[in-house]
Parts: sequence; C-alpha cells; structure tokens
Amino acid sequence: MENERSLVVFENHKIRRFFDEKKETWYFSVIDVVSALTDSVNPRDYWYKMKIRVQTYDGIELSTICRQLRLKSPDGKLRQTDCSDVQGLLRIIQSIPSPKAEPFKQWLAKVGYERIQDMSDPALSLNRAREYWKQHGRSEKWIQQRMMGQETRNKLTDYWKDHEIKGQDEYAILTNIIHQEWSDISVKQHKQIKNLKTQNLRDHMNEAELIFTALAELSTRQIAESVDATGLDENALAGKI
Repeated sequence: MENERSLVVFENHKIRRFFDEKKETWYFSVIDVVSALTDSVNPRDYWYKMKIRVQTYDGIELSTICRQLRLKSPDGKLRQTDCSDVQGLLRIIQSIPSPKAEPFKQWLAKVGYERIQDMSDPALSLNRAREYWKQHGRSEKWIQQRMMGQETRNKLTDYWKDHEIKGQDEYAILTNIIHQEWSDISVKQHKQIKNLKTQNLRDHMNEAELIFTALAELSTRQIAESVDATGLDENALAGKI
C-alpha cells in the first residue's frame, strides 16, 4: 500500500496504480478498471473502442484526462499504460454501460445533488462534515476544534486572496512556512510521520496539533493585516515572525 507503484483490489480484480509524490495524487490503470467493471476478455480493445465511441457521440477525448505511466505488466516488464486520477476515472466510468458501473453512477448523482443543496444551504455541508468525523470516532470536542480551526484557516486564505497570493503553489508555500514555524517539520514530513498520502492532514491531527495550527494561522493573519502584507514575499515574512 505504501509503494509508489502498488496494487489495490476491487472485487478480486487487481488494479495497478502509481502515487505521484509531487502532486500527492494516485493514478490508476484505466485498462484494469475497465476489466474490473466490464469483465471483458479483451479490456485493452474495449478501452480503445470506448474512446472512439465517446469521441463520436459525446465529443469528448478521454485520452486528455489520462497520462501515460510505466506500470508493471503481467510479463513483469514496465510498460507505458493509460492512467487517470480519481476524478478522471469517475468520468470514464460514466461512459461504461455495465451493471457494475451503475453503483458509481448513482453515487455520482447523489453527490452532485448534495453539492447543489450545499450551494443553497451551506450549513448542510457542515452537518455532513460533522457526521463524517463522528463516523470516524472523533469526539465532539475534537470536532469543535476542527471546525474552529477551519474557520481560522478560511479567514487567512481570504486575506491571501485579496493580497495578491495566486495559485495553489503559493498557497502551499505559505501554508508550509507557517506549519514549519510551529511544528519544526514540513507538511509533507508531518504526513509521512502519520503515514498519510492523499488524506487531509488536519483530519488526522490530535487536539493539540489542531490548536497549534489554528494559533499559528491566526497570528499570521493578524501580523499580515498589521503591516498590510501583499504578495508572496511579504506574506511569507508574516508567517515567520
């Protein structure tokens, strides 16, 4: 499970996958997923014809949501293989006419409906988050601290947005600076300690870690506001003071 190239099993079907450390994203073999959901005797040919069909009738080129990665083939050699992240896979699954794919399609419809509800009533998303944490055994005290910390985080990112911080890379750089100031380790190192990959680090923090994170982000925003920090360099300095 922790190798960058490893297998995950779905209904006795082995799905090859690759973890991109830089993007912190899992990529899965499309052909293996097609094989698992269709039981095709020739999943490679099924995938080839499926791409033609989708492009012809839907006007979408599925290859654009894939990337070629070297994965181990049945003969033990590393070969270029069409792979996609979870978002891309879910789009591909929508075009697979198979009973095994139907539960995924129904789940997507449910999630889409819930997202529309959240847009009209944001409190619903907070309730769903609370229920999610409860299901994972979190205490009410931890949940309250997590939600308060998220509010503090949102105020900080709102400030950054209004003061020329652009793109996910700059947000990540500033977040990492703040994290290192209170923890003495980077976000990536902290995730490695907790044996996390794509999971949200804050969802796996203890109460003390949540408190330190919130205090660090609160003080960073207050310092940035006091000097009207603008741009990456000035906001990075505010995170280090």
